[in-house]
Amino acid sequence: MDAPNTPSGDSGITGAGGGGWFTPSGQPAEDAAQTGRFLVPARAGSGSADALLIRRTMTEVTPIADQVTSYFYARLFVRHPDLRALFPAAMDMQRDRLFRALLRAAEHMDDTEALVAQLQSLGRGHRKYGTRAEHYPAVGECLIGALSRHASGSWNAETEAAWIRAYTTISQIMIDSAAADERRAPAWWHAEIVAHELRTSDVAVVTVRPDQPYPFLAGQYTSLETPWWPRIWRHYSFASTPRSDGLLTFHVKAVPAGWVSTALVHRASRGDVIRLGPPAGSMTVDHTTDSGLLCLGGGTGIAPIKALVEDVAEHGERRTVEVFYGARTGHDLYDIETMLRLQQSHPWLSVRAIVDQQTRLQLPDAIREHGPWNGYDAYLSGPPGMIRSSVDALMRYAGIPSERIRHDSVEDLVAAWD
Repeated sequence: MDAPNTPSGDSGITGAGGGGWFTPSGQPAEDAAQTGRFLVPARAGSGSADALLIRRTMTEVTPIADQVTSYFYARLFVRHPDLRALFPAAMDMQRDRLFRALLRAAEHMDDTEALVAQLQSLGRGHRKYGTRAEHYPAVGECLIGALSRHASGSWNAETEAAWIRAYTTISQIMIDSAAADERRAPAWWHAEIVAHELRTSDVAVVTVRPDQPYPFLAGQYTSLETPWWPRIWRHYSFASTPRSDGLLTFHVKAVPAGWVSTALVHRASRGDVIRLGPPAGSMTVDHTTDSGLLCLGGGTGIAPIKALVEDVAEHGERRTVEVFYGARTGHDLYDIETMLRLQQSHPWLSVRAIVDQQTRLQLPDAIREHGPWNGYDAYLSGPPGMIRSSVDALMRYAGIPSERIRHDSVEDLVAAWD
């Protein structure tokens, strides 16, 4: 969780010299671990010993993740009922995302570079929920409480201290990121729908005008909230590079039980006002290299791929760009004409439509039939299952190393495709 920062003293946390950790009463961290009290000042440092203890806990709680999650939220709302307002009314839609994000971050404490980038993004993104710095101790207390109750086989004072250190680092990175973001950007943007085009019976192209400048990069995404489902946010990629008129376009597919997607496709119209969170995502073009781009877009995942193609064109580059546009049926290739027009305008661009029902091929199969791809950087966007299978195919059969395969996190993709 995250929010505008306040000095640690303002949030009731005190410390002492020499790097010691203290609870609000000044009790040393080692004693706090024994009594179950929690603390949240910052101290970096989660070495391999802590990581090992944390992963042992994860091994124990993963098979019962639903129970742990339910207990975490029950404890949080009973002990801190004021925090309930920060969460959507329908907790079954996304109740476990915060909890799982915390667990995932703790598990990867040794991967400092990737972890910091992820947590900074979360810190900025969660400002839109109204989270404040003083909320972190409550979340940490309930996280420790849930884990200690359900990981009894591996839990002891040493393990609890490791989790305290991990959560302290995690929370402070997010608090600091939110504070820095508050100085340069709003927590959210209001945006008026200025165009709504129904491309198929369940896919709409929605264009909005933000109430103030909205900075982003081609290939990124944002979180979006509709007026019909307050506090329920879903991720959608930008379907173009930044435009001179400031307009933003999204491709939205209505899916069964998809509250936000169904509202955007079948209920939204010109004049409606939605809210946008900050931009996020690292699936952006590296303009310092001349490597070719291998782009895989499945369904409405073609939206950020189109933005990447426009980005290459705007930079005046002549890099080879190979686009595979996947769909279940020909009818689902709702943006193929746009992609073919781009191909006609740019000789360095090649677009292939891969239709499952016609070719009996899926995108990973098509990758193996073409190539070689070892000189390319790969960009993937689409349903989570497509991302997983395509990453495997690219690494196993195409010889593209993982550091040259770019896609948004599967957790975020799940949020975008429900």
